[in-house]
Amino acid sequence: MLTLYGIPNCDTIKKARTWLEKNNIAYTFYDYRKEPITTDKVEKWFQVFPWEKVINKASTTWKELPAEEKLAITDEKSAAKLAAAHTTVIKRPVIEDASGKAVTLGFSEKIYEETFLK
Repeated sequence: MLTLYGIPNCDTIKKARTWLEKNNIAYTFYDYRKEPITTDKVEKWFQVFPWEKVINKASTTWKELPAEEKLAITDEKSAAKLAAAHTTVIKRPVIEDASGKAVTLGFSEKIYEETFLK
């Protein structure tokens, strides 16, 4: 079963959940706000997606960070630490397959079709 990571009130999460449900794809939802995410988990995502893509610099959370905190994000280790401390800076959603490997980042119908309907 897939695991979808995000926050329930996010429009992109809502689109992803609607798409998965419409296509009868089972998943569990992991709410960052209820269960913290670990740096280990985020670092595993970085093995699949570059940290610069996982950290959403267009997010409100990123924009509200102090400049010195933004400047300190220079590599995977610092990015993972930031993501664990401020989960809403993570691009949403991240979807993992049953083995726990991240398979998609963000929402794209085309990518979801290619990944989940093959």
